[in-house]
Amino acid sequence: MLLPSDPSFRVTVRDLTKSYGDSLVLDHVSLDLESGCPCCLMAPSGAGKTTLFRILMGLETADSGTIEGLEGRSFSAVFQEDRLLEGYTALQNIRFVTGRGYPAHELTAIIKHLLPEDSLKKPVSEFSGGMKRRTAILRAILAPADIVLMDEPFTGLDPETKRQAARMINEYTAGKLLLFSTHSKEDAALLGAEILRLDENGGLCSPGIGSVPAGRGLRLIWTAHGSPFLFY
Repeated sequence: MLLPSDPSFRVTVRDLTKSYGDSLVLDHVSLDLESGCPCCLMAPSGAGKTTLFRILMGLETADSGTIEGLEGRSFSAVFQEDRLLEGYTALQNIRFVTGRGYPAHELTAIIKHLLPEDSLKKPVSEFSGGMKRRTAILRAILAPADIVLMDEPFTGLDPETKRQAARMINEYTAGKLLLFSTHSKEDAALLGAEILRLDENGGLCSPGIGSVPAGRGLRLIWTAHGSPFLFY
């Protein structure tokens, strides 16, 4: 089984800002993210979660702000679109990123925890939306990556499958830096997230953490110290 490449590291984001034309999407976002401390982001559609993920992966450039700690780090991701190789089987899609990191019999056994055995020889083009999502999750958590980003990973999954997926995410991302987004408090609770709530003054608050001003787009400050947090 593959293990995290580095026992502990931190990614520091400071004053990250991003606009598209006149639309401010990220407004001075600051985050301290630590490996081994899962982080959940929750915000309305259009608040900037996906943009933040894309900037972290280097797919977009912020207008201002800094990110430290990404040097030499590898990523895996679940996007809102599954982005699978449609003509390949689930095993081939996953093997594409794991290489020889897992023996074939071990990888097949892991996949069977989320996908039925009779699906393993079918191209993913024949899969349902939920089965494609499960394949995308498996690909991300089994890849030899330091940082795992998941944009609404539980979309299209029934409650029992969500629980199974959450258990596997916890197991296979242990020691890695996990950042994921969701619209559902219930989904986030599967990973034991502490929730930051909007207070009556439009700020973000949580037990032991003071209010944080809410502005246009995603605007928050958080430091992880051993437990997951959820923002919205």
